[in-house]
Amino acid sequence: MRSVVAFNESWTFHEGFSSEDAGRRQEGQRVTLPHTVVELPFNYFDEKSYQRAFTYQKILNWDDRFAGREVSLVFDAAMADAVVYLNGQEIVAHKDGYTPFEARLTGHLLQGENLITVKIDGSENPEIPPFGGRIDYLTYAGIYRDVWLKLAAPVSIANIKVETTDVLSDRKSVTVRCDISNPQDLAFKGTAKVALRSADGAVIASGQAETAGGSVTLSFDGLAGISLWDLDNPVLYSAEVELMTDHGPDRHATRFGFRTASFTAEGFLLNGRKLKLRGLNRHQAFPYVGYAMGRSAQERDAEIMKRTLKCNIVRTSHYPQSKWFLDHCDRIGLLVFEEIPGWQHIGDEEWQQESIRNVRRMIERDWNHPSIVIWGVRINESQDSHDFYAETNRLARALDPTRQTGGVRYITESEMLEDVYTMNDFILGNEELPGANRPRTPLRPQQENTGLSKDVPYLITEFGGHMYPTKIYDQEQRQAEHVRRHLEVLNAAYGDPSISGAIGWCMFDYNTHSDFGSGDRICYHGVMDMFREPKFAAYAYASQCDPADEVVMKPVTIWARGERNIGGALPLMVLTNCDEVELRYGSLTKRLGPDRETFPHLPHPPVVFDHRSFTQDELGVWGMEWEDVQFTGYIGGKPAVEQRMVANPLPTTLQVEADADTLRAGERDTVRVIVRALDQAGSRLAFLNEAITIKVDGPAKLIGPETVAFQGGTTGFWLQATGEVGAIKLEVASPRFASQSLRLTAK
Repeated sequence: MRSVVAFNESWTFHEGFSSEDAGRRQEGQRVTLPHTVVELPFNYFDEKSYQRAFTYQKILNWDDRFAGREVSLVFDAAMADAVVYLNGQEIVAHKDGYTPFEARLTGHLLQGENLITVKIDGSENPEIPPFGGRIDYLTYAGIYRDVWLKLAAPVSIANIKVETTDVLSDRKSVTVRCDISNPQDLAFKGTAKVALRSADGAVIASGQAETAGGSVTLSFDGLAGISLWDLDNPVLYSAEVELMTDHGPDRHATRFGFRTASFTAEGFLLNGRKLKLRGLNRHQAFPYVGYAMGRSAQERDAEIMKRTLKCNIVRTSHYPQSKWFLDHCDRIGLLVFEEIPGWQHIGDEEWQQESIRNVRRMIERDWNHPSIVIWGVRINESQDSHDFYAETNRLARALDPTRQTGGVRYITESEMLEDVYTMNDFILGNEELPGANRPRTPLRPQQENTGLSKDVPYLITEFGGHMYPTKIYDQEQRQAEHVRRHLEVLNAAYGDPSISGAIGWCMFDYNTHSDFGSGDRICYHGVMDMFREPKFAAYAYASQCDPADEVVMKPVTIWARGERNIGGALPLMVLTNCDEVELRYGSLTKRLGPDRETFPHLPHPPVVFDHRSFTQDELGVWGMEWEDVQFTGYIGGKPAVEQRMVANPLPTTLQVEADADTLRAGERDTVRVIVRALDQAGSRLAFLNEAITIKVDGPAKLIGPETVAFQGGTTGFWLQATGEVGAIKLEVASPRFASQSLRLTAK
């Protein structure tokens, strides 16, 4: 029977590569995968430090179970130009840094020790997408996703494709196609048995078919009592396939969901119900280790997008992302726009062929994810290229006729070869450009962008971001404008029924090339910082959720009389889903409802206290003496949430919070830890930039430096399990605060 086990432990790693040494075991640093070849500083570094060749090696000892079976290594991804050798012989080369590849070892294994050597070249090779031009993100080199040792029968299951039909009827249908792997081209006869199971393991349908060729398809009709996969109830089913041939048995399974997703000229429909999409773009990068973060960190990002930011869609900018991330989007009900690697540049004919192969690899890996609702088959923000994009669309539709295609552009009147016109609309901010001479406009009218005479399926895939980079410690007035820009675009998208939704740029700040960003190798484009700590703009999204999900109230202020350009705190925006917000300042009490005049289309407009909100006598209360303030959010006339902010903030509490208190030791699990400097009311001290020191005892290690500085009164880091079980003690020390300890466990 099939066996797939992690192959991440006991690798050695060293800089450089020589083909003569591919078959010779070399000394090196002992590492565990996922791994990045160079741990970068938080900022101010030379990205060329990883743009060269590196070598990974590992011994695979012969096992009697290998006899008569297909043996291979499955790499979930490696960046970017990877070549795998077995005992000095090249087995496979893979030029895509974002999709899986398999190194077939059958027929080349020796009795005893076998040396696996992997060459990783992190150079920005112009023959490989996304390279050849300038790209506004880093492509950190390394075997940065998991590797698996796979044993299977000589004739086995290569892939499973599930398609659901009649989804909105009482009785639904499913087809399951089982593709066969037969690398030795053996004659065979076999039977494929398929069982469809619900989440509790109950069989809802089963069947079998004979096969002697490349694939076999089974259909199941009239399925009753099926639950739909939806945002609030993401019900998953599984298709389990057992293949029996004269060469032995094989089993494989995949999860799927019953749902419909359709972009129309009147908006987006999920299961026949209109849904306005509200989301953010996500890079898969983390401080210090770049792409090399495993399962829990990937899942945590999906959780943040769904639970903290309250988004219903994420775009995987600008490449296919981790299966752990996508699997979790399936589980929690977060929609996904997934796209091929690329950023503006289109290379030569071979480059384009590699990009077309990326389309195939992406779709064949991910076609069963119910969370994915659209394929991005155009290089992000590239010029038109008719023949190239006609082929990417043709292939996507042939591989998966159940989903629509999109192609992200920022040029107006770009040729529409895709099913959905997906547009990066940065008009808000362009009015500041010299000679722009146009009023402040959140979004262009659809037909101005498309150049077409009618509305078509239309989605905003980026806005904001690089038009108004904002740091978590920026002046309050800039951060308030950052918030307003996100709100204005979301309001415009909600107000236009022809727009399916809007996906902002972007979820969090990220490292980049010297050609971009703020000069320190960071693009401060996120609504969160690199540690996923929210800026004020994060609450522009979070506050749009239903208060039954979570009551949100976030005043966009640090509450300091002299922080704004003209002093005071007005206009003061409160991001909330409450019916009203009451402000109490000294003898002044003022309760207001949402600003529906400015933001008429948002589900939950902000409450805005400005000079229009007060009489002249009330404004006189805002005197020279600065006082504490109390905010109270009301729902249905009753207090639902409160926040006090103090006039004289002092360093009071060092808050240390971990996302979890246990780590999976065997998976080299990671956990994020956030450290905040708080005042006596629990507010973050926005301008405290002192250092803290971190000490770890037990079976875990710190990712990054032991001494880090607050930025905006906050900082963070990740801990990684070292493989052993036991208690972990974390101590965070600061000269301003009493030291804080956390106790975690590796299991």
